[in-house]
Amino acid sequence: MKLGHIDYLNCYPFYFHAFEKKPLKGITIFSDYPNVLNKMMADGSLDMSPISAAPCADIASDVLVLPDFCLSSIGYVGSVILISKIPLEDLNRKKVGITMASHTSVVLLKVLLKNYYKLEPVYVSVVPRPVLKDIDAALVIGNDAMVKTSRPAAYTYDLGDLWLRKTGFPVVFAVFAVRENIVNKYEPQIKAVISSYHTSLRCLKEKKGDVIIKAKQRYPDIIFDIDNYYDLLKFEFTEDLKTALMFYYSVAGELGLIKKVDRLRYLIFE
Repeated sequence: MKLGHIDYLNCYPFYFHAFEKKPLKGITIFSDYPNVLNKMMADGSLDMSPISAAPCADIASDVLVLPDFCLSSIGYVGSVILISKIPLEDLNRKKVGITMASHTSVVLLKVLLKNYYKLEPVYVSVVPRPVLKDIDAALVIGNDAMVKTSRPAAYTYDLGDLWLRKTGFPVVFAVFAVRENIVNKYEPQIKAVISSYHTSLRCLKEKKGDVIIKAKQRYPDIIFDIDNYYDLLKFEFTEDLKTALMFYYSVAGELGLIKKVDRLRYLIFE
């Protein structure tokens, strides 16, 4: 079975046990940016993976979502930011760089600027670690938002914080899904991955220091306080977070930014 892994600090806690303690037998793990894993899940190159919330809506008819896990924040998150030369309120018709690393954050930014700030910037594609040279602002996510930069931006906005203040909802950045057509074929492997995820999250609660040490070794250029960062993230997919995700789908769908989806289908083993 082929399993995806978002190669960011925020996803590492789910893979701690598999990477450091007990490898998953019969399972090949592919580590990459979210957008790469999203495409692989869409075209069937992966059987199971964390997937950005926005593209999950586009393939909702083909996948089943794991009901217990997500990558989320309630307010400030620190790893999904808008850097800018000018105040956010002045970005109308200005050039805003968007990274293709994660579609969820791009949609988040577009909904915020259009619906809540009444802004219509000119969006241009940029690399994951952009420089504000020929553009006025840029979206930076994941590890790329948490490394040292030689040119700090004049203004920095945390999108998790803005979303909570404007909508009253937390943000679900990613869910974990399996392609429906492989569930019967790989049921033992799927259950092994789910068990490994649960064990990894228990390690984060009970042996957090060990997880942080290994995370620092894997991502040595991160300058953030990893201990505090993991406290900001929510890994358990609660009912409140499922409601928040459906709100996100609703407003993004109304703007035509994603395929409209009324519900997600969850993986339930008898």
